Amino acid sequence: MARYAIQGDAHELARTAEDGMLPIFQSQPGFKAYSLLESGDEIISFSAWESADDAEAANRAAASWVAENMADRIELKEARVGEIMFSTTLGVTTKAGASA
Repeated sequence: MARYAIQGDAHELARTAEDGMLPIFQSQPGFKAYSLLESGDEIISFSAWESADDAEAANRAAASWVAENMADRIELKEARVGEIMFSTTLGVTTKAGASA
């Protein structure tokens, strides 16, 4: 998860990320999913990966792409890596033997 302060139109920034960041993530090992949401003057990015190492590598790729393409319009406020406990989208559940 990454939280960015933004300047400008959130929808335009999302289109830029979809065109530029998404293909980079999709080419990285362990990629599962990527989502953006807008909340006021922030964009929150959620990505899912096979492992914490894959997520950390993706964070480095994201930081490099953002610096080259959006540095004047967004500022990273927070980045975290954690374990997905359950997800209807990804089929992750806390119930043993269950499938989503």
